[in-house]
Amino acid sequence: MTTKGKTLWAWTAATFFGAGFGKPGPGTWGSIAAALLWFAAVRLAHLPPLQTAIASWGCGLLALFIGIPAATIVERESGREDPGYVVLDEVCGQWIALAASPANWAYVLVAVLLFRAFDIIKPWPARQLERLPGGAGIMLDDVAAGVYALLVFLLIHHWW
Repeated sequence: MTTKGKTLWAWTAATFFGAGFGKPGPGTWGSIAAALLWFAAVRLAHLPPLQTAIASWGCGLLALFIGIPAATIVERESGREDPGYVVLDEVCGQWIALAASPANWAYVLVAVLLFRAFDIIKPWPARQLERLPGGAGIMLDDVAAGVYALLVFLLIHHWW
């Protein structure tokens, strides 16, 4: 279904139900939306740590597989390269970063801050992945940032 030249499912998914239109910093709004949804789901489901990790990775992979085509479509329809309002990439990376987090606000905040830092800094290979064409480049640099944030989170969590 398209509306005024926009593919509705792609825009809805890529902007994470409109979170990408938040100002300022739509990527941060996407991360916050992802963290809030993750927190609510984990708390309501009373998931043990292993199931939390599996669910987080599974949701991250689902966001990736939906996000690559959705981001490609939105990029094409908007005429903008890597439009800032596409935040499903932040959602994907944030869920990866949260995979080892207990459902505790302090830990969630640390995971959000780590992910945002790695998403902004883009250490190797995130910067190189960002250069891939279309939705793959939009999504995969945030997957790398999410993995980096998860690894650092695990170190902090081990010593905290």
